[in-house]
Amino acid sequence: MKFVSLNPWHGCHKCSEGCKFCYIHKGDAKRGVNTDEIRKFQTPVRFVQKYVKGDKAGQYKVPGGLLCYLCFHSDFLLEDADQWRAETWDVIRERKDLNFLFLTKRIARFMKCVPEDWGDGWDNVIVGCTVENQKNADYKLSIFDSLPIKHKVIIVQPMLEKMDISLHLKGIESVDVGGESDRNARPLDFDWVLDIRRQCIDAGVKFNFRQCGSHFIKDGKMYNLHPFQLMEQAAKANINI
Repeated sequence: MKFVSLNPWHGCHKCSEGCKFCYIHKGDAKRGVNTDEIRKFQTPVRFVQKYVKGDKAGQYKVPGGLLCYLCFHSDFLLEDADQWRAETWDVIRERKDLNFLFLTKRIARFMKCVPEDWGDGWDNVIVGCTVENQKNADYKLSIFDSLPIKHKVIIVQPMLEKMDISLHLKGIESVDVGGESDRNARPLDFDWVLDIRRQCIDAGVKFNFRQCGSHFIKDGKMYNLHPFQLMEQAAKANINI
């Protein structure tokens, strides 16, 4: 599916073990930007703008049928953005012809952040709950289980240890697993990945191995990989279902 992105604000605060080598913080540090200063970034209004002249008059400038990666410069449920979020919900409500995907480490805030007409969920919103170890999986996925969301995915990235999420796979559409990318990254053991894959097979849930870790263990041997190799090597494993 073709995709677009919408980042209505930029910046985030580290909130869990998985945030240690966050790509947002690393990228900002290189540019001398303070990631902890949350600021508006892109206007959601551009998604509801229409052509006023020519053959496309009356049509949206952002065409329908696309997947929109939402708030990948931050966390859509971030407390600092509570004052701005309604504007984005208004756009999502209008653009039912687009699918909006956001990932969050703050799933406990979900019901505080949805609009009053959320009901049992919107068909065009996909929510990914991100976990990285057993402690966070037990806590966050137990909340995720009961939330009124039409399309749920679990993101196990960076995966920091062997995890059992088998009790939380009912109603889940897919599970994405990946390692950590950094010179000092914590290692990812391929056996952990295969164990999550087995859990998904048993539950009839789609599984995607997104990327290896910078330090990747397979058959007891440690491999040190370049960032550009992480997705490539995961694809070569050919274990997606």
